Amino acid sequence: MLSDGPVLLRPYRRSDAVAWSEVRRANRDWLAPWESSLAGDWDELNSPATFRWVYRDQRRSARTGEGMPFAVCLRNDGGERLVGHINVGNIVRRAFCSGYIGYWVDRRVAGRGVIPTALALAVDHAFGPGGLHRIEINIRPENRASRRVVEKLGFREEAYHARYMHIDGAWRDHIGYAMTSEEIAAEGGLLARWQRRRARTP
Repeated sequence: MLSDGPVLLRPYRRSDAVAWSEVRRANRDWLAPWESSLAGDWDELNSPATFRWVYRDQRRSARTGEGMPFAVCLRNDGGERLVGHINVGNIVRRAFCSGYIGYWVDRRVAGRGVIPTALALAVDHAFGPGGLHRIEINIRPENRASRRVVEKLGFREEAYHARYMHIDGAWRDHIGYAMTSEEIAAEGGLLARWQRRRARTP
């Protein structure tokens, strides 16, 4: 488990099915425009029954080293509430040592620093115990909220990918952001950088 203040990243559990489904279904309009196109009804694709397949896939990717999936939770009064997801995926080792990060968050907690904190925790884990050297994040140009997250953390904009991924019914352009471990080593990690930047914000 990884944590900073109320933000907690932990492995998924089978018992997360109902909470995961509730968050996903409640955020259809918030999430659907930015997620890869899948055939089927949103409620069915995000049902507790479907979570069994999601959970199985997350466990497999973690076991094989292809991914580092986390449930994003907020802790409060001794309990925790599932509010999002973050995954370091498509991991390639050897001379590349790189992965891609994807994430989503419950709109009801957006704007509170939850995802920037979760992303910083995940990147520090990937660069530290995870042994990666480079992290990439690709975001649709229209997704201003998600772009603000990576820009706050100091990810470097380095590419424009035309018709990069099939999302919401069409091939969509993406902006590529990246960061290497050397870029934050002297700052004590990405979480430390983020904490300092937050402290300077009025």
